Amino acid sequence: MELTNIIKMNKLPFFIVLLCLFTNCSKDTYDTEPTNYIYHYPTEEATITASQIGTGNGTLEPKGIAISNEKLYVCNGDVLEVFNAITLEYIKTITNYTKGNTIIPLTNLSSVCIDKGRIYLGSVDSRLFVIDENTSAGISTVGNGQWWNTFVHVFGVVVKDGLVFVKEKNTTIKVFETAQITDTSNWNLAPIAKLNTLNGGTEIYSMDIDFGNLVVAGRDAKSFLYYKIDDIRANATNSLTTPIKPVTYIFSDSKPISISFSTDWAITTENTGSLYYLRLYPKEEFSTKNYNSRVNASDIMGQNPFGNIISAAQLNNRIFLADNTNKKIRVIKINQSTIAEQKN
Repeated sequence: MELTNIIKMNKLPFFIVLLCLFTNCSKDTYDTEPTNYIYHYPTEEATITASQIGTGNGTLEPKGIAISNEKLYVCNGDVLEVFNAITLEYIKTITNYTKGNTIIPLTNLSSVCIDKGRIYLGSVDSRLFVIDENTSAGISTVGNGQWWNTFVHVFGVVVKDGLVFVKEKNTTIKVFETAQITDTSNWNLAPIAKLNTLNGGTEIYSMDIDFGNLVVAGRDAKSFLYYKIDDIRANATNSLTTPIKPVTYIFSDSKPISISFSTDWAITTENTGSLYYLRLYPKEEFSTKNYNSRVNASDIMGQNPFGNIISAAQLNNRIFLADNTNKKIRVIKINQSTIAEQKN
């Protein structure tokens, strides 16, 4: 919230004057040490657009994104784009799931996650593709493309600690074990557990895991949804009959769109009215549902407003945003400024 006020009110000159005053004041004037206030604000380092893909004649419709081993993976319509996450150079486009003589075209991709050498790729056309990260060869598929079988479409996927979470079109997240998915496993796997998202329709859902919780950006529920991993494991069998409901905190006007955890931050994108925001919360505070964001920006220093950011990922000091409205990947840097306030 602080950042938006700084940008809109243009207080930077005020802070500069303030710093000058503090610098010129003599030590004899004050008896106590100054109080330091830390402010964070975003700047835009670069963008990735359709012109950087292949011959530059295609399109970019970014949805789910993920980073692994310094590579950026972008769901782009019916293909998966791969970039160098350091140089931002285009590497390749994956168009098919290929395993031996089996070739399945990728279609309507919604979400991507990389875990332990595997790419998990969700398709709205009711499939989850599992691909080898190093070779791009197919390992297995879950679902056969028919919505009345394994999945009622796939609108989100996240994988961690041996569990695969797949968000469907309805209010269900199906939970699988990674050990169930092998190069010989059947496409029609049975989930080990089910979760209830309270609301949910045709929107892509972002999920991530930290502090022992699966956290879902529940845009339809106007809440972040929290599910304890230990509770999911303990109540897995019963949840197949009565899906586990989340712990929630309902916002009056904000709709969470995406959630991603870095070392220090819970990185979210949210929609309020006609504006889309990038928000950063200290991770520990976020886990206790203390939603006091340190960055709250709907644009970059009063310009280039954010569109519908479906997914976010971080590498080092860069945050990658899949801005679907503006048809680009926006590469953001979070800067830090310290303001010292001298007291009498």
